[in-house]
Amino acid sequence: MSDTSTRGHEAADQPVTLVHPSSQSPVQRAVTTVVRSREIAIVLVLLLIIAAATVKTPSFLFSGNSWRDLLLTPAILMLLAVGEAVVVLTRNVDLSVGSTLAITAYLTGRLFVDNPGIPIIVVVLAGLVVGALLGMVNGLLVALGKVPALVITLGTLYIYRGAVLTWAGSNRINASDLPDSFLNLGTQTVLSIPVLFLVAVVVLAVVGYFLHTARAGRDMYAIGSDPDAAQLYGLRVRRRLMGAFLLSGALAGLAGVVYAARYGTISSGAGTGIELQAVGAVVIGGVAIFGGSGTVWGAAIGAVLLVTINRALPILGIQDFWQQAVVGVLILGAIVLDRVLSARRARTLIKARDAA
Repeated sequence: MSDTSTRGHEAADQPVTLVHPSSQSPVQRAVTTVVRSREIAIVLVLLLIIAAATVKTPSFLFSGNSWRDLLLTPAILMLLAVGEAVVVLTRNVDLSVGSTLAITAYLTGRLFVDNPGIPIIVVVLAGLVVGALLGMVNGLLVALGKVPALVITLGTLYIYRGAVLTWAGSNRINASDLPDSFLNLGTQTVLSIPVLFLVAVVVLAVVGYFLHTARAGRDMYAIGSDPDAAQLYGLRVRRRLMGAFLLSGALAGLAGVVYAARYGTISSGAGTGIELQAVGAVVIGGVAIFGGSGTVWGAAIGAVLLVTINRALPILGIQDFWQQAVVGVLILGAIVLDRVLSARRARTLIKARDAA
């Protein structure tokens, strides 16, 4: 038999897979897309909350400073959430970001008070460096000591907070102690968009681009998906973990500088409890708490959603207890949805493997 006929018989013996057009209606496909794309779902929820609050109180969005505040207020939490998301992607968590923010915020004020005329860029760099060093401490203890990040960062949360309490004591830095050129950053806008919000968006874009294009960024996804497999594959797991915590600390340091510019008044209690908001924003934003999936874009949108909820729910007449309950429901719902989608993907892969 000729080679041609042999190949013909072999081809005829191969199974033929028929591809049927989707039986879903356009509405069903749209709903499926929204559910699968966590970022789109969060944006829709955010728009619904803004619309409801605006209908109830038009000044929520259309008064002189409302639009600016709607963007300006989430800037600090966005910076923390972006750094936290990178750590969570590696299947870890950083609970010390609030205390790091407090240290760098007070450091910012002390630099201006003790060194009149110091350039703003020097203060910003100082905040970044100190935050990165504090983050590196977490990274070294987690990566080299192989101690769970939850334990390490819970400990450094109290250590860093104790350090700033000892340093600041009952003293407080007031807006009058800071230069006007620095305080103006908290109110300046570019095309009606606050400068501090633009800073957060630039950081978000850089980190998002890094995670999806750089090898180190892709490695963090691989480590979060399966740390043991990443180690066997030869990825530099320890280095990537230290890099994730360093980045989280640096962004928390930058958030401390932004906090000082935004509020002007700085005490040792700055940023108390904000670390839990950062973790909540990350989870709500679609970053899997078990690592390996999600985007910093979703985490940033989650941060905006949390801040907007805190502003909108009182306008809608919802009591404080239910405001906190809504945030808790969002976090639990995000975790449940993540597990449901993961189980669904696993079943799909098993069916595909069995069919093959």
